[in-house]
Amino acid sequence: MALDLLKVSPPGPLYICLGGFTVLFSLVSLLIKEKLYVNEVVLGTGFGIIIGPFVANIFAPRSWGSLNNIITLEVMRIVLVIGLFAAGVELPRAYMKRHVKSLLIMVVPTMAFGWVVVAAIIHALFPKLDYISALCIAACLTPTDPVTCAAITRGKFAIKHVPEDIRHILLAEAAANDGLAYPFLAISIYLTIETSVQTAIGKWFLVGWLYQVILGTVLGAVLGFLFSMLMKISHSQRCIDRESYIAQYLALSILTMGIASTIGADDLLAAFAAGCAISWDGHFHEQINNDAFSSVIDYVLNCCCFIYIGAWLPFYAYDSPEYDITPWKLVLLVIAIMVLRRIPFLLAIYKFVPEITCWQEALFSGHFGPMGVSAVFVSTLALTRLPTPENPPADQAQYLAATIQPIVSFVVLGSIIIHGLSIPFFNVGLVAHSRTISLSKTSADHTHVAGLVC
Repeated sequence: MALDLLKVSPPGPLYICLGGFTVLFSLVSLLIKEKLYVNEVVLGTGFGIIIGPFVANIFAPRSWGSLNNIITLEVMRIVLVIGLFAAGVELPRAYMKRHVKSLLIMVVPTMAFGWVVVAAIIHALFPKLDYISALCIAACLTPTDPVTCAAITRGKFAIKHVPEDIRHILLAEAAANDGLAYPFLAISIYLTIETSVQTAIGKWFLVGWLYQVILGTVLGAVLGFLFSMLMKISHSQRCIDRESYIAQYLALSILTMGIASTIGADDLLAAFAAGCAISWDGHFHEQINNDAFSSVIDYVLNCCCFIYIGAWLPFYAYDSPEYDITPWKLVLLVIAIMVLRRIPFLLAIYKFVPEITCWQEALFSGHFGPMGVSAVFVSTLALTRLPTPENPPADQAQYLAATIQPIVSFVVLGSIIIHGLSIPFFNVGLVAHSRTISLSKTSADHTHVAGLVC
């Protein structure tokens, strides 16, 4: 009987690892995040790799068989929805109305440019993938990840050195373009699996745009405004306390996601629209201002999510010559995407975005387009709509299904490393620059810590 009680259940070591990492990271979080400028995204992914199937083999999401894609999809969905709702709430009141021109330029053309360019790079490096299949993979890598972006833009370094307008526009762009990944993915999937181009374009317009995107946005906005009014009425009648406002932060995002996903609308855009609408007049934001509970939720979810991603990464697939996938090609792909996906276009059009005042800010904005949770989510969503690949794949659709996650996951790993460690490198450069100025200038007026100076 005693031996039976001491028997280790499969989830036990996982709970120890998840809780242990969060506890230990919290104990030194001030040092790591505010002194070394390394966030939970990088460390969580690294820890996930360590406990994953390729090192300690404590946590192996891909061992779950047919449930793997379903669980991965829903884990990423929940983290994204809460993060997008939080982004909408944290933006200044009526932000979307006052900055609609800048967002339209930052979101739609920038996404379209990155989508086409990344697809061309993928097609060139992996010629067995036709251009339509390359567009499908590129659709997973087009949106900027709001979870990683928020972890970077909220940090002490960004608050000190990055103008507030840039931080807000990057967060709003990341949230908006996340939901818009649906149409880019949909047209690629329809062109891959449909026999008629006319049918594919018709479904893309009716389902991808009118139903999913527009309905999702309207649904989220209506729910946000409705609950904003209800909470103000409840507050005026003294029927709601501060703790309940905080609870709404989590509950409303889940409710919006549930309604939108049930009717097949874009739940990511719905969550962001709901967050923007509920704090449109500033009332909701005032009630939860200076409360750390929402930050705690984001922090714990981010830790668990990126530990999951680290354990989920398919390292065995990064050297698959039968699918024309080799490590050097994947490294070249990451480098090309980092350089060409956003930077050239934002350098070309930044003068039309009032929030970006110089080329240095445009370069910074172009660089900080991380890929993470959203890319994993969209690639997993694509797999649910593609046929199960045979060995060898029978057609292009099966070949796409076999290669989409190895390619996307490696780019995600590269983005986590590059974007997650960019701030420490920026900080080293700024400190070195500041010391150079200190040595060359004797006047105190000229001694300062450099930021994004235009």
